[in-house]
Parts: sequence; C-alpha cells; structure tokens
Amino acid sequence: MDNKDSEAEIHPLKTEDVKAQENHENSVERRIVIKQSSRLSRLSRWRTAAFFISLFLCLIIVFAFSFIIPCPERPVSERTWFRSYDDAVAYQFLAIEDVNEDKVQDVVFAFKANNGSGSFNRSCLDEGLPSPCAVLAAVSGTNGRTLWERPTAEEVEWMECGIKQLGGAEAPGCLVVGKPASLTAVDLRIGKVQWRHSSDFGANYTVLTPVSVIPDVDSDGVQDLIIFIATGDKIKTFIHSGKNGKQIGSTGTLNVDGKARYIRLNLDSASYFLFYTENSLYAYSLKDLYSAATGMDIKLPSLEQDPQWEKNIDRTTHRLSLLSSGAIRYLAKIPGRSRENVLVVNSEMATLVSAQNLQPLWTLNTSRVVSKPLLGYYKPDVLGIVLESEIGPNRKKVMIVESGSGAVQWDLKLNSRVESPEPATLSTADHRSTFLIWGEYQAAGNETRSRAPLQKLYLFHPSYTNVLLELRNSTDQIIAFTAALFERSRHACYVLLRGPQPSEEPGSVSLMKRKLKEDVSQSRVIWLSQVAVDSEQRTRITGSSGKLPFSIRKPKRGWRGSTPSVWGRPGHGGSRQ
Repeated sequence: MDNKDSEAEIHPLKTEDVKAQENHENSVERRIVIKQSSRLSRLSRWRTAAFFISLFLCLIIVFAFSFIIPCPERPVSERTWFRSYDDAVAYQFLAIEDVNEDKVQDVVFAFKANNGSGSFNRSCLDEGLPSPCAVLAAVSGTNGRTLWERPTAEEVEWMECGIKQLGGAEAPGCLVVGKPASLTAVDLRIGKVQWRHSSDFGANYTVLTPVSVIPDVDSDGVQDLIIFIATGDKIKTFIHSGKNGKQIGSTGTLNVDGKARYIRLNLDSASYFLFYTENSLYAYSLKDLYSAATGMDIKLPSLEQDPQWEKNIDRTTHRLSLLSSGAIRYLAKIPGRSRENVLVVNSEMATLVSAQNLQPLWTLNTSRVVSKPLLGYYKPDVLGIVLESEIGPNRKKVMIVESGSGAVQWDLKLNSRVESPEPATLSTADHRSTFLIWGEYQAAGNETRSRAPLQKLYLFHPSYTNVLLELRNSTDQIIAFTAALFERSRHACYVLLRGPQPSEEPGSVSLMKRKLKEDVSQSRVIWLSQVAVDSEQRTRITGSSGKLPFSIRKPKRGWRGSTPSVWGRPGHGGSRQ
C-alpha cells in the first residue's frame, strides 16, 4: 500500500489517465449493449408481427373454406327408384358403372323399342337402323334419371361394358355385339358411338361370352379384342383392334366336338383359353390363337406359354386331360395362393384342379348344378364357392363350399323355378359376405308341390347361420338381377330388370333399384332352426332399429360384378333342411 501511495504521489497524471481510459472502455461497452438490445427489440417486434399476420391469414383461410367457398355437393341417392318403358322388350344384360363420374354407380342396360324412352331425340332411323331397334341406355344410380340413350343394333347378342381405352377414348366404353353381325363401340360417359363395323360371322352362329380383352398386338397403343363365334362343331376366332374396330389378320378356326363355352385363365405371363363341351376340354394359349389368326409369331411378355400346360395339351387336337367323369356343366376360375385354379363342375361332382400341376385338390359330390359358381366369403378372408344344384322337380340345394378344402360350410334347400335368377353377394366390413338367394323356403313337414314355386329374394349372412331374411316377393318375370355397392363402402343396392324377352311380344319393361337397408328393415325373419335368441340379437336381425345388421365395404380389386363379407359373431356351418 505504501508503494502504491508513493507511486500516486510521484505520478499523479498517470493515475488520472488510467481512470479516464477505464471510463472510456466502460462507455463503449455500454453503447454496444444498448445497440444490441435495440436490435433485439426491433427483431422481437418483427417476429410478433409475423406471428399475428400468419395467424390472421390462417383464420381467413379457415373462415373462407368453412363459410364462403361451397363444399362439393354430394349426390343424394334415393332409397328406391323405378323406370318403365312401354311397348318394349328387355335383353338379359345389366352393367354397373360410374357413367357421369359423380362417384355413384349407374346402371347400363339394353332394351328394344321404337324410339327409346323419348328423353332424347335420337331414333333408330337417325342411326341408320330399322325401327324398332336395340337401344343402349345409361340410368343414374342416384335417382333413375336417364343419362343417355343410343340406338346401337337391330338386335343385341351380347354387351360388355367397362372396357378401358375402347375406341382410343380416355373413358371406358361398351362393346355391343349386334345381329345381323356387327360390332359397335360406345363411349360410356356420353353414349357416343366410337366406331361400328359389320362382320361376317356366318349362318346360325352363337357368340361365346364374354368378349376378351387382349394386349395390344397391332402396336397402336390400345388394347385389342378377341371374339369367339361358334358355328356347329367349329369355333371361329376374330381379333379386332380396340382403337378402330378393324379386324387384325384373318379368321382362325378351332375344332370341337359339340356346343362349346369357354373361360380365360391367366397363368403368370401366359394366358390360356379353355373351351369345354359336354364331353371334352380344349386348351389354347393366346400365343397359339394369335399365330393362327395372323400367321406371325409375335413376342410379347403376355404372349408366352406355360411349359407344364404344354406337356398336358395334345398338340394335334388341343385336348386337355383332367381327372373328370361325367358331362361338364361349368368351368370356373377360383383364386389360389399363387395363381388361379380351375373348378370343374360336371353332372356328378365338383373338382378343384390346381393350375400349377393340373392335379385335383379336392372333390365334392354334387348333382346337376343349375347356375354358375359364385364366389363369396363365409368365414373372414376364407374364400368360398356358392353352388346351386337341382335335387328334384322345382327343387334346389344351395351350398357354400370352402375353396381351400371343399368342405360344405352351409347349405339350404329351396323350391325354385327353372328361370330363377342366379344368386349374388356383397362385401361387408368384417371380411365376410352377404348372400342374396332366390327361391321359396318351406319349413320341414310343410312342403307343398301342387303349385309353382314363388320367386322370393332371401338375404343370408354367416353371423346368423339359422336365420333367413325374406326381402321381397316378385311375381313378374325377372330378366336380369344384380347387386352392388353404389357408393364407396356404402349404399348397398340390388337392381331388377323385368318384362318380356326378345322372343316374346312387346310389353312393359321396368328397371328398379332398391336400397338393401330399406328392405332389411321391412323384411320377414325366417328361423331355420329353433334356438334361444336374446332380444338384442332379435332386434338387430329384424332391423327394427333401421340399421343393417352388418357393414358394407368395397369389394376386392379384380372381382367382376358383386362380391361380399359380413359383421357379427362367427357363424358355424351346418345342414339346413
């Protein structure tokens, strides 16, 4: 301390300089701090302003979408609608497609009349056809309003809708096979004729259905069509361009030993057409058919051949030997784990044949199956097959068979007419199916055979194996029947086309759509066996709450027509008399 005091006394100016320097440094530091705090204050104000501006914009957008900008109107579907056509006859075709792109399925059908329904100013004469003629019509699935009508041919042999790129259009189209022999492509959206061509199918011919869509073989960017025409013991093959309808190559000829039908089987990169008569089965690859029609050997990924199948096909006659006895009544494709299998239904049994090695997987005794096998789900995600077999005059048995094992999961005996419509299925939320069956149920011991059976529509779902719901009783002649989901995962409906057929005198033709939910709520409950049922279950079954006892879902991709599944507790199969 003495040294510092003496230092200060000796150098007083130096001490003052040090103090001044320290004061200056402190002043500079204070100015820097003040500037930094001023910058932070300005930045904080900008952040606050940006936050409130963003919040304000978000509120404006929410308000605009909630109250100012209108939401897209969802079509309000009527529960049921009815359309009638006087002095007409109906064809046995019904297609379910979204024609006007409102996300509700519409109905496409064909009838023969002088000038359609009168809703459009297009007559048969305007299309160069004699009157009356066959009219293709599209009707709205929401309210039954006619979307378009188009005279297409003198008579309709077959109609196929939903063909993509037909005529080169972006929208799908309908192909009408007419009589006299003609092919007409119609745009599904507006009903415009894309192309029309006359054909020479010969005399006394029959169109083998359905028409098959094949890969683009003429390199015009549009899928092509292959059509089979049966004349006696021969089948003529025609390949037509999907873009303009012109024939590709020449007409091929296949030899068979009787009245033939066919199915198409897809095996990985190979495609085979199986033609079957009462006594024989023939197999042709798509590559063989194309080569026979054009005389060329084209190489496309989808025009290959399966080595295992080629070993079992006779190269001269194209017969395919499968373990089967009795007259063949139906062939059907059954989805398998890796590829489609073949169900062979003859007069005595049904046999599922593996498409991998052509060996039988199971055999089930059946007799005189009267309708095409139908696919559905009795158990969750376990594919089943619906078979209807004749068991006596005006009498049939409906069976649901597990596709993997051939075990009968459920069966029911019904009175039935010869012209009874085929069954249908609808998908439901628990990955099972609802089954719609036509016939007349009579309890055991109460059978009467003195009168013709009535046409009644029944609903069965595997949640309640001992219950049938009688939906409606129809005395009219039913030409066509189908069931479908008219909206995604909702609006399950069925469609009835009734009236005289082309071989009968013209009369009143009617087209009707009914919502399944409404029929269930008004249905009559039929107990197949006496079991104790609590009041809650009874209420759900009868639909007195106004709701379906199951939820509907969209069918799986790749399934054509209607297909199904159900909600509820697991069902247990058993025989029902």
